Amino acid sequence: MKWQGRRGSTNVRSSKGGGKVIGGGIGGIIIAGILWLVFGVNPMTALQTGQVIAGGSGGEASTEPATETDRDTQFVKVVLADTEEVWHQVFNEAGSTYQEPSLILFNGQVSSACGSASAATGPFYCPGDQTVYLDTSFFVEMRQNLGITGDQQGSGSEDNQGKAGDFAQAYVIAHEVGHHVQTLLGITQQVNEAGRQVTRAQANKLSVLQELQADCFAGVWAQRNQERVQFLEAGDIDEAINAAGQIGDDRLAKASGGEVVPDNFTHGTSQQRIQWFTRGLESGNIQSCDTFSGALS
Repeated sequence: MKWQGRRGSTNVRSSKGGGKVIGGGIGGIIIAGILWLVFGVNPMTALQTGQVIAGGSGGEASTEPATETDRDTQFVKVVLADTEEVWHQVFNEAGSTYQEPSLILFNGQVSSACGSASAATGPFYCPGDQTVYLDTSFFVEMRQNLGITGDQQGSGSEDNQGKAGDFAQAYVIAHEVGHHVQTLLGITQQVNEAGRQVTRAQANKLSVLQELQADCFAGVWAQRNQERVQFLEAGDIDEAINAAGQIGDDRLAKASGGEVVPDNFTHGTSQQRIQWFTRGLESGNIQSCDTFSGALS
């Protein structure tokens, strides 16, 4: 993925909170568990299905502008800026104005308007403060524990070690920004309201539809950004599709030795996640991302 040389977002901040996570974070968990934590679980799932009220615990993190010059911070800034450019364009086309989210990089643990979270939670979006949260160890965990290295794209050279896996990482950020888009469009609020009036299994189904739509929005972003700056390289799309395929609720349940129970799904099957990411990627149009099809009416 080509990302160097483009502007970085000024909306990336560093948390002044933080702290050591007891148990060492996600480093020692099996691969399926790491995939679940890194990609598949948004700690706001309960919030988004009406089981938790935003702002119920914790508070906004004390932050300052992210001034770090390390590669991962710069990468995050560029990817977030790319999402800003694309979603400004999409909203302008619809006669509306896009409100940019913040992205907070934290170390160990953080407090948000949705409560506290740790590194083991994985990246998440909080509608309460319209902020994406990302632990600074996230990319390291992906490279070390998921095997996302230069070898994945056919080269083990040192120059490529930091390149392979970039688009899979960008896909995760774009997915979380997709939840922000849902909040701006009022979809998150509708899901919350509907989730409070149905059974747990039905609320889980609403969560699945919401997560699949965020996957589709990530695909829309990728297509639009490709038209804008031609940032994709050989293998990038396969990389994201492979990641999406590994994080379906069905595959993760099997990998962990558990029983596959569709009523417990909160993010969708592997096939569904690939399907909706691909749909957004092929269309570049958010109108193609109606996963709900009347479910909220």
